Amino acid sequence: MQVRVQWLVAAAFAQFLSAGIGLAQSKVGIININAAIANTKDGQKSIQELETRFAPRKKELEKKQQAISALQAQLQKGGTVLGDDQKRKLMADIDAQTKSYNRDLEDASQELEQEQQKIFQELGGKMMSVIDKYAKERSYSLILDVSSQQTPVLYAANEVDITKDIIEAYDKNAPAAAAPAKPAASPSKPAAAPATKK
Repeated sequence: MQVRVQWLVAAAFAQFLSAGIGLAQSKVGIININAAIANTKDGQKSIQELETRFAPRKKELEKKQQAISALQAQLQKGGTVLGDDQKRKLMADIDAQTKSYNRDLEDASQELEQEQQKIFQELGGKMMSVIDKYAKERSYSLILDVSSQQTPVLYAANEVDITKDIIEAYDKNAPAAAAPAKPAASPSKPAAAPATKK
């Protein structure tokens, strides 16, 4: 499917060029749609709300990770001092807690990703209206989204990047949203996996 989409975009671009329009008479722009959405006031506010909502789960995961690390350190320090039964019990505890942590981390990551997708879909519709208006007002013939690795853009001059302009146009046309304290380029994951894997 991705190859087909990439081929269609490349074919459309080739047809665009061969139609005698040419780049000299046409305006072409690029946009990183993900960065544009994430850096609007609405995007920053939504991402900050999401991070606030997930903060307790992140803390819980960090505590579990610290507990696993403490058990691993105890096992390592015990070395020759601990008996075989104690070592087996510690290893079983580490294994059980690691499996539980990994399940919780996976669940939290999937839920966070779904919530992020909802935000990007909701704001993406509004963003497309802004891009459409912007492109028509400034006589753009083609605007490509370079946030996807599937977009066949190998080079683009900085002058054709309209991401910043679109963020400003979106914020100007959007209802006033309270700007968050810090800009969010991309939401963070709940926590890193511990040293011991399943």
